[in-house]
Amino acid sequence: MIAVDTESSGLDPSKASILSIGAVDTDEPTAQFYDECRVWDGADISDEALAVNGFTREEITDPSRKTEAEMITAFMAWAMDRPGNHTLVAQNVAFDSAFIRAAARRAGIESTFAQRSLDTHTIAWMHMTNRGITPPEANHRSAIKLDTILQYCGIPEEPKPHNALTGALSHAEVFSRMAYTKPLLPDFEMYEIPWKKT
Repeated sequence: MIAVDTESSGLDPSKASILSIGAVDTDEPTAQFYDECRVWDGADISDEALAVNGFTREEITDPSRKTEAEMITAFMAWAMDRPGNHTLVAQNVAFDSAFIRAAARRAGIESTFAQRSLDTHTIAWMHMTNRGITPPEANHRSAIKLDTILQYCGIPEEPKPHNALTGALSHAEVFSRMAYTKPLLPDFEMYEIPWKKT
């Protein structure tokens, strides 16, 4: 699996730009990808999105940065070089995969990723339910966020502002813990898996 996270300039992949991509090959976790780019000309830029990911308008419009097309091309080349399963895994993976597909279309290249993917939200909901834990809800909807899953898996919350590589590492680790009951990355090995104690 390829754990992935994107940071973007807004919420609509047809109007906003990817700003950074982080990825981890869960079969070979030392194989990681991280890159940043400037927004494509005319892309929407949301102050709310920048508050989440910590980028400034000056950074994301800096002409010395790679273009989105250059970054997505480099990411696809990295992914194609991975020998294992290319299924994407992330929290709210539909968001990341939609931005990846949109960026690939704008760059005139084909995405290497299929529509099928694994969402850590769904895995966490099933894992909690199977352990007799009622998943959190708000406004009659699931309230399982990444920080909820990290805490459930015995790991501290993700540092703020969001960083795509930190997000991808988090997704990879919680996937391994919930799917296989084993830690994956050295950065998290000091944190015990809560359900392993029982």
